[in-house]
Amino acid sequence: MIHVLLATVASLAVLLLAFAPLERAFPARARQPFWRPGWRIDLTFFVGQYVVWSAAAVALLGVVHAQVAMHVPHLGLPTWARAVLAVVLGDLLVYGFHRACHAVPWLWRFHAVHHSAEHLDWLAAHREHPVDGVLTQLCQNLPAFCLGLSFESVAGLVALRGLWAIFVHSNVRLPLGPLRVLLGAPDLHHWHHARVASTKHNFANLAPWIDVLFGTYHRPRGAEDWALGLVDPWPKGYLAQLLEPFRRSPGGASDTSSPRDDIPPARGPTILEVDRIEEIPRGIKAG
Repeated sequence: MIHVLLATVASLAVLLLAFAPLERAFPARARQPFWRPGWRIDLTFFVGQYVVWSAAAVALLGVVHAQVAMHVPHLGLPTWARAVLAVVLGDLLVYGFHRACHAVPWLWRFHAVHHSAEHLDWLAAHREHPVDGVLTQLCQNLPAFCLGLSFESVAGLVALRGLWAIFVHSNVRLPLGPLRVLLGAPDLHHWHHARVASTKHNFANLAPWIDVLFGTYHRPRGAEDWALGLVDPWPKGYLAQLLEPFRRSPGGASDTSSPRDDIPPARGPTILEVDRIEEIPRGIKAG
């Protein structure tokens, strides 16, 4: 347990040193303080994720990997080709699952924990229910398992994409140019967290080209001044947030945070024209 705690502290220090200066130098929301509201709960999610839930997720993925290895024949492709294919297929699966989380009430109950953050930065990226997290990781890694790739063979790529996932949540605004469609950008994902009754854009956190392909890409214009978080009330405490999805009945009266198109925003500024796709790079057409 000691080495897990030390690794958690080391990871926190590395991320702090990497992202704190970046957020200060290129802030998306300049008025957002470093010690913003909700940082304690997000720190708790960070510790819980590193100390408890990551190990549980790896153990579960290991079981799935073993079962897939016994029953799924491998393609005779070189490792690099299988790695590329695994990333593309994994991103497509994650896109479909993420979009389902905003459409299926029982999935939304768990995903709503992540959207309850009213301020975004590198630390808020870790606010995630473990059920939502492990299902997302399963979608991301299942193609790699089916293609016969081991954890070790794609460890570097997984680490890089994990850092980029934190980056798209960070309070940063950088001109990434066309790369924003290939790798994702904070402003795209910040828009996905806008406080509206039903989010309809930017489900592909790490591969926005998929949003372009399926017509869900949207690049917001101007400064980030829209409200973030959930329309409906949500508990603030760590344990309360972990238990809340189990207290709500899908589709029932208590499922007040389920995504619905007929509920107007309860508070915060109105966001107009959320269905319009803007600034798609030349040569790329939305499907």
